[in-house]
Amino acid sequence: SERRYTEPWDDDDNDDDGGTSEGGGEDYEDELGLAELPEDEVCEYDDETDKWTAGGVGECPVEPALTFVDALKSRANWLVGLLALQSCSGFILSRNELLLQDHPVIVYFLTMLVGAGGNAGNQASVRVIRGLALGTLNPRTQGRFLNREFRMAVALSGILSAAGFVRAVVFGTPLPETLAVTLALSMIVFSSICLGAVLPLVLQRAGVDPAHSSTTIQVIMDILGVVLTVFVSTMVLDSGWGKTLIKVLGHMGL
Repeated sequence: SERRYTEPWDDDDNDDDGGTSEGGGEDYEDELGLAELPEDEVCEYDDETDKWTAGGVGECPVEPALTFVDALKSRANWLVGLLALQSCSGFILSRNELLLQDHPVIVYFLTMLVGAGGNAGNQASVRVIRGLALGTLNPRTQGRFLNREFRMAVALSGILSAAGFVRAVVFGTPLPETLAVTLALSMIVFSSICLGAVLPLVLQRAGVDPAHSSTTIQVIMDILGVVLTVFVSTMVLDSGWGKTLIKVLGHMGL
């Protein structure tokens, strides 16, 4: 017997939808909520041979037919380029040294902020890569997927910013810095999920292996995370309206 590459929650979706398509056949959905391609274009698992096969024709390829040297060149060139690009975050921090000296608490949260952006973006990127590999994410289904990821970005940015706020309060962080960290975290997570969902599609359109997006989004969010943290911190902690807001909240006893 053979089974499709699906997840436990796919069965629930199929049950809710009746499990049939307009043509009367079974309509499968993967965890992206997108319909899968026909049987002969999707990898299946054969219980008898204990292998994944492509429509029963042959084994699913583990990787494209590349030599070790070609694969090494491709990955090394990409990683070296990302290493050079990542240096930009250091330049940004050095140009905002005065802000960090006046508010050193921000530095303590910088790793959390940047890491949250990288994790959220990488999570979205991996889901896109999986959809592209299985054929469930294609020009016909891109609109549905991107709409879902946008809603996911809004929801997760709210959840993680709330968690970041609680962490800052628990550690006794002053109110101004707590607000700056919370706002920065919300913006970082939202932007990282949106970029993580779009980046693999952009790379594919440019003729680059979408798998590179999982590492690229980490570096992009390292830089963008620092930029957003510095920007939000400056607006909340050093700008006129930011200081006014802090005073108002202070008078309210917050």
